Amino acid sequence: MTNQQSKLVIFQDKQIRRIWHNDEWFYSAVDIVEVLAESPTPRQYWGKVKQREFTENQLSPIWVRLKLLSTDGKKYVTDCVNTKNAFRLVQSIPSKKAEPFKMWLAQVGKERLDEIENPELAQERMKELYEQKGYPKDWIDKRLRGMAIRQNLTDEWKDRGIINQKNYAILTAEISKATFGMTPNEYKKFKNIPGKSKANLRDNMTDFELIFTMLGEKVTTEISKKEKPKGMLKNKKVANRGGGVAGKARKETEKELNRSVISKENYLSPKKFARKLKK
Repeated sequence: MTNQQSKLVIFQDKQIRRIWHNDEWFYSAVDIVEVLAESPTPRQYWGKVKQREFTENQLSPIWVRLKLLSTDGKKYVTDCVNTKNAFRLVQSIPSKKAEPFKMWLAQVGKERLDEIENPELAQERMKELYEQKGYPKDWIDKRLRGMAIRQNLTDEWKDRGIINQKNYAILTAEISKATFGMTPNEYKKFKNIPGKSKANLRDNMTDFELIFTMLGEKVTTEISKKEKPKGMLKNKKVANRGGGVAGKARKETEKELNRSVISKENYLSPKKFARKLKK
């Protein structure tokens, strides 16, 4: 399961934001209220629920404040509830959707527990999602393999003391620049993916683009394991070297094919993109 997809679940065509925190899912209280109360002002409704159910009755708060992604692409501190307290929240809102929502909530919680015990289930669900979107199976296999390689790389960075997401982005940009001559942000512009779009760059890559992305990240991981760099400066140099290997391989491939393997196409233009995927 990708990072972004794990943070959104759907109930009756409505998106519920969530975050994995302290080994359990926490859901946006406002999103739950919007689904159940069908209020045009869910934040105000949630404010009244907090006041009525907890302040007036002197009960302990059932929510915690965590950062969730908003529609403007930025993260804001948001009231969130775990599965147990989400059931308590449902009880406090009169709604004909209460029972279906409880069943749905129990199911999505169980799915995550199942995936922890058997990670292959998450991959199967991801494969189904990509198939439903129309991606060919051989592309899906590469995309899922790329996710595994990416996870190994971030695990390696953690072992080297790199834990900040901003630093991950800097190192990733270093690999991408050495591989393709563009940072991920520059690459998205090149592919005409809107800046505020939540679209994942790698979901808009062709086979070759995925292959060279994997190569750059895999080589970076192996160099890091061998040399165990400390600090951002040394890790940036390793990232540049790993991406450089993929960059050289890309250029050699382009010479043999007499064409660039870097594509402007994106999944926002699915027909053209499908043709590119098959090349």
